[in-house]
Amino acid sequence: SDGYANNFLLKNKLAVPASTGNLNINAQEKALEAKRIKEETEAAKVLAKKYENLDNFMGASVEDLTNITDIGEIIAKSIVDYFSKDENKELISELKNIGVNTLYLGEKIVESDTFTGKTFVITGTLVNYTRDEVKDKIEHFGGKTSGSVSKKTDVVIVGDNPGSKYDKAVSLGITIWNEEELEEYLNVMI
Repeated sequence: SDGYANNFLLKNKLAVPASTGNLNINAQEKALEAKRIKEETEAAKVLAKKYENLDNFMGASVEDLTNITDIGEIIAKSIVDYFSKDENKELISELKNIGVNTLYLGEKIVESDTFTGKTFVITGTLVNYTRDEVKDKIEHFGGKTSGSVSKKTDVVIVGDNPGSKYDKAVSLGITIWNEEELEEYLNVMI
């Protein structure tokens, strides 16, 4: 599928339509399609931040791409395949020639050993931040957030009344930060 490459182009404000699937599908199929589109959009966001412009992205190899968190071999091969097709190269060239932006205009990732490539889960009530603010800060420094704790989770950020996510993190031996520790790590990055 060309969906991953198309979503990257869309994130960079290019008007290349992503695949939409069959319009006459049942609720389960719609949910699966929505999940796939969300995953593709998240992958496109990660790739856009990483490569910063379309030329850099077009030159990426399967190996380059699979070294990025959440980009597996299937996505990587799809992207490389998309950019290897002459008709896609011609389309991108035409879009550039008419002045379509191919630069990533969003916030750049600031890489850090503390956050980059790591998965964080936020649980409980935070006093000084909303969950969205924490998520944005984590993503700014190259990390990602998840809604559930698993063995792939690196850090659980715990506020007041954390509940079962905290318990699961403890049972899995996952690093736990309270809000004060989060602030300390964020202040080091400023």
